[in-house]
Amino acid sequence: MRKIFRELVSVEEAKRRLFDKIKIEPKVEEVPLIEACGRILAEDYYSGVDVPPFDRATMDGYAVRAEDTFGAEEDDPVALRVVGKVEAGEVPNVEVKRGTAVEISTGALIPKGANAVVMVEYTSREKDTVFIYRPVPPGTNIMSAGSDIMAGELLVRRGTRLTPREIGVLASAGFGSVRVVRKPVVAVISTGNELVSPGERLEFGKIYDVNAYAIGAGVIENGGVPIFLGIARDDADEIRSKIAEGLKIADIVVLSGGTSSGVGDMIYRVIEEFGEILVHGIAVKPGKPTVIAVANGKPIFGLPGYPTSALMIFEIFVVPLIRQMAGISERESKTVEARVPFKVFSAIGRREFLPVNLVEGRDGLIAYPFTDYSGAISTLAEADGFIEIPESKVFLEEGEVVEVKLFGDIKPADLMIIGSHCVGIDVLLEVLRRRKAIQAKVINVGSTGGIMAIKRGEADIAGTHLLDEETGEYNIPYLYRYGLKGEAVLVKGYIREQGFIVAKGNPKDIKGFEDLLRNDVTFVNRNPGSGTRVLLDIHLKRIAEERGISFEEIKRKIKGYDVEAKSHTAVAVAVLMGKADVGLGIKTVAERYGLDFIPVRPEEYDFVIRKDRLCKEAVKSFLEVLKSEEFRKELERKLPGIRVTERTGEIVEI
Repeated sequence: MRKIFRELVSVEEAKRRLFDKIKIEPKVEEVPLIEACGRILAEDYYSGVDVPPFDRATMDGYAVRAEDTFGAEEDDPVALRVVGKVEAGEVPNVEVKRGTAVEISTGALIPKGANAVVMVEYTSREKDTVFIYRPVPPGTNIMSAGSDIMAGELLVRRGTRLTPREIGVLASAGFGSVRVVRKPVVAVISTGNELVSPGERLEFGKIYDVNAYAIGAGVIENGGVPIFLGIARDDADEIRSKIAEGLKIADIVVLSGGTSSGVGDMIYRVIEEFGEILVHGIAVKPGKPTVIAVANGKPIFGLPGYPTSALMIFEIFVVPLIRQMAGISERESKTVEARVPFKVFSAIGRREFLPVNLVEGRDGLIAYPFTDYSGAISTLAEADGFIEIPESKVFLEEGEVVEVKLFGDIKPADLMIIGSHCVGIDVLLEVLRRRKAIQAKVINVGSTGGIMAIKRGEADIAGTHLLDEETGEYNIPYLYRYGLKGEAVLVKGYIREQGFIVAKGNPKDIKGFEDLLRNDVTFVNRNPGSGTRVLLDIHLKRIAEERGISFEEIKRKIKGYDVEAKSHTAVAVAVLMGKADVGLGIKTVAERYGLDFIPVRPEEYDFVIRKDRLCKEAVKSFLEVLKSEEFRKELERKLPGIRVTERTGEIVEI
């Protein structure tokens, strides 16, 4: 059995062990400032790439077909044949078929046929057979391509004072490096076969190195001087060499990546060669697989690979050390009280630092939590602060008052938009900012979440594209269903073309939904609850009725129906990689990836606005831009497949 962590210790115990071993001698020296950190942006920055650029595993384990694990129990495991292995940075050349599995590392590409990853902790292995002790639903431990950031999406707005969070987001999209000012010298090392430095060409299967730039900026913000020693591949000798170099030239060595329990994660073993391991595993979320050691009186930190996890641990342990070495007093955290809008479950037994976005509600501030945030790079720039949830707390009740520790000053928004995300909103707000100095905040919680935010009075505007299965009508039936009659209006937005995304030249000659039932066609589906999934199921139910068979039988005939992608971009990438022959999505992503598109029907993306906000100046300006010729032209130029109509901007009473 693999030993996962030596001993999980509390945050307080980890700090005690560290500061008992380190003799702090503040030093002061004059050095240049990194130009970007602390500066005000002069222009908007948009992502030129999708993040992540492919479907990737979020845990070490086995890529499987989820349905093969159904029925697995501790005393009656499911046995699957292992047909290959995929490491981070590799392009898989193996397919997961029924009854098989592929060993996979965190961050690796999901092989064709797989729709879930079983954590290694819930398996055992005997030669080429893996035993699964817990079932997993589709999508488990998979982060879909483009589910975090879409190419063309606004990353950081003009006029923003850059902090480590914004710099990390810019790094994720490949924007260059930073110049720094520092006092104690901190050696920064990133590890991982999949990493590429921002500014370099991004090959398929790779991701830009975020952590080195985000951590380096944090060192500067707190009075230190970072020295980036580059990216170490997953090789013990290479990691050992960089740690040795860091110990020679720096006061602190900080590594990120390679600290979890996966095969090939060797950092803590290498660090142990240099000195004493003080901590390997902290009872905290995010950041449990953290390593803290001391060598020759110098601290060494092994941070998690996910950007949000790495920065949280950096703030808790490394920042106080840097500030003391630099002779800077401990930073006082600004805090505010807020209420959570819905029930929030926590990790029992671990202290959780949960990033939140703050919104003005009817009775004070509302703290919107981020979900699945440790691997989501956009969290770095969007969060206003975080909630610290004790180890003993199982959940936060809806409406419970919490203390939010702020990352900086609260930025009051002139316009609050909460709902389903669309890059068309970014284009609209860009035009709006050219006309008027309006600060807008956008929180993406899905169509239903946006409607509920309207109902609670937290949002001015909500973007929505919900298709009603019974009537085939978009959005309006849901507003009646959620009791918004008389409280809100529907404003007609724009059309997004929905259709089949296929390889260039349409080699499988896909023409319609009937073709999905062919034996030679592999399909990639969307997640349940998405408008695209509802659209698909409506058509499949019609086919089932025409053939006189059940809907369940129709689903079984489609090869890949249970392989789910969480975004339109993930569908396109699956087709591009050859993991699927066809998927249902919007024309915009098909165009971006040079794929063919077969139209099915237009999707109505509309806006819900509270009646009591229609007289608000920022809302009136939003509606003026929505109906403007300037916005129409910008959509046509930037986003093929999204278009305004004669009804765009029309207010529908409900």
